[in-house]
Amino acid sequence: MPTPSVWTTTPITAALVRGAFELERTDQGVLPHRLPAWARAQCADPQLAMAESQPSGVRLAFRTAATAVEVDALPTRMVYEGAPPRPEGVFELVVDGRRVDGAPVAGGRTVVVSMATGEREVRPGPVGTVGFAGLAGGVKDVEVWLPHNESVELVALRTDAPVEPLPDRGRRVWLHHGSSISQGSNAAAPTGIWPAVAALGAGVELVNLGLGGGAMLDPFTARAMRVSRADVISLKIGVNLVNADVMRVRAFGPAVHGFLDTVREGHPAAPLLVVSPLFCPIHEDTPGPCAFDVEALRAGRVRFRATGDPAERAAGRLTLRVVREELARIVAERRAHDPHLFYLDGLALYGPDDHEELPLPDGLHLDAAAHRRVGERFAARVFGGGGPFAAARG
Repeated sequence: MPTPSVWTTTPITAALVRGAFELERTDQGVLPHRLPAWARAQCADPQLAMAESQPSGVRLAFRTAATAVEVDALPTRMVYEGAPPRPEGVFELVVDGRRVDGAPVAGGRTVVVSMATGEREVRPGPVGTVGFAGLAGGVKDVEVWLPHNESVELVALRTDAPVEPLPDRGRRVWLHHGSSISQGSNAAAPTGIWPAVAALGAGVELVNLGLGGGAMLDPFTARAMRVSRADVISLKIGVNLVNADVMRVRAFGPAVHGFLDTVREGHPAAPLLVVSPLFCPIHEDTPGPCAFDVEALRAGRVRFRATGDPAERAAGRLTLRVVREELARIVAERRAHDPHLFYLDGLALYGPDDHEELPLPDGLHLDAAAHRRVGERFAARVFGGGGPFAAARG
């Protein structure tokens, strides 16, 4: 792109970052985190560490008259031996609420993961630059949405006019927690993940705690949500508990109650929506754990399969159908003393008919078109007139 004669370099501070709990200072720049350090210290799971450092829903946000924007960044990309290559993360430019452009950053470090042993090899790489030019003149609100599927150290922000942090635009903050589907697995770009589609459609500020493999009703996540700013809150519960086979029905109910109690301590009257799992055939009636389909990997495709025994539902093993029944019961009971608590059946967002039209490409995650459908439905049903997050309720 043409090089402006004069660049303004602006330090990347928390004032310019939306959607992150904190910024970690690194040798290169700053690394956004979606869980605070004290929460990360309570779990040594490398999957969670990877997921929370991937900045799904995080964006640089500023007001400027600039016509050109550049960001220097060091991405960290995951490569799984024996699996098809993952798509590169995309930086997207949104101006006054409208997507304008998107591009990956060249370079970056690579983490090579052995599918057989789980061992990881880190291969260093250079800082890269993503640039956007030809923006309209005049003062505007600019957001650079960071990749939802790779960690990114932010090194520098350059523009051809000064920037200032976005002022308060009077938008409500929507705090959402869920699994890899909420983080954006298989979405094509960061504004294409279903929570971003819903947030942009509803005109709210998103804080996305969608954590791939990490929606486990962890107490530290509930405590992080307790202290986070939020006007409306949603919890999408269930699929990770089933596909990781982490608990039985006996533990599930009290864990849900405890998570809700903790969130309510910090947000006693905020509209709080519990969302049950979307349709997923492999786990509707078959417990976890979930595993890679080895035959599909040999053919160069990623697919998942459920390895549990459906007969063990009688002994308390969780399936998605069981989770939906339990969540509906728990919310109905709690609403007797919590009128701001709501329930949404995930099948209303993505059900069997949707699966016929837009099947899960790997058996577990939405594709790009399904992400958009779920996001649009969520915006209409939840933020729209009569919904639990409708503006009149706020």
